[in-house]
Amino acid sequence: MSAIRLVSAAWLLAGLLSHAGVSIAGDLGFITNQPDDSLTVLDIGSGEIVATIPVPGRPAPVAVGPNGKNVYVVSTEGKTLSVFETETFELELSVPVPGGPFGVAVHPDGTRAYVTDWFGTRVFEINLATGRIARQLPTGKSPSGVALTPDGLLVLTADRDSDQVSIIDTETGQPRATVNVGERPFGVTIDAAGQRAYSADVGTNSVTVIDIPTATVIEQVPVGERPYMVALAGGQGFVTNQYGDTVTVFDLQTLKPIKTIEVGEYPEGIAVTADESAVVVANWFSNMVSVIDTKTLEVIEEWDVGDGPRAFGPFLLHRGD
Repeated sequence: MSAIRLVSAAWLLAGLLSHAGVSIAGDLGFITNQPDDSLTVLDIGSGEIVATIPVPGRPAPVAVGPNGKNVYVVSTEGKTLSVFETETFELELSVPVPGGPFGVAVHPDGTRAYVTDWFGTRVFEINLATGRIARQLPTGKSPSGVALTPDGLLVLTADRDSDQVSIIDTETGQPRATVNVGERPFGVTIDAAGQRAYSADVGTNSVTVIDIPTATVIEQVPVGERPYMVALAGGQGFVTNQYGDTVTVFDLQTLKPIKTIEVGEYPEGIAVTADESAVVVANWFSNMVSVIDTKTLEVIEEWDVGDGPRAFGPFLLHRGD
């Protein structure tokens, strides 16, 4: 296991089994540390760093695969998609990606990955069996965040410089619709039913709620300054506000803000634990993650990670599933 700087898989298993009564003990966080060129593997239940994996080329976006066996990391300057095994942390696949590779999402069947091109108007569909780009799907300008519906039929991109979300058919590779949202959308999140999408609109300090089947805007929710990503848990939306050093919580039924929670500096990545009891926030400038209880809406833990954690994408592995 040459890619690992510390801690064995045997220690990991023992550590996970020792946290009796801690509901999030089964979750592992894969936190990209951009200036540190590394991936921190964090036991969310204890705050222990399980491993630190070198990833050259300024990694930022990340996605844990649908079967939990692999984690996918994009090196924005190295122009590479790296695929790691989540048990051994070994590098399984390295795929060169041209342009400005950024957001990453994995098809529910695990056969394809989708990587946006920040410098262009496309999202790359990568065949994970061959390790090659299979197709380029058209988007708006400067796509950043990307997500797939649970059935894998649609891929959505947040097109930052077009102020829109593209809805693309994964079978034909062609757009079905585009939806005008707030200014500078960055992250896009889809609910478990595949019915609604949530774009974090950096330029207008809002979250646009989209009805996917009709490709229409339901509501724009006011949030904090420079929202970057949305997570959904317990009937609530949680939004990282990068310039506000906060997370805004809003009700998914009324679409009204509930609370603003102070976290670390420049929060960006946010993900939900397996039982939805907590959300985990990567604080880019604080070099740590914050854990928020989804019932009390309070920060209950803060764990140190590497230098410059971004973790833009679904970075939690649910070991208890």
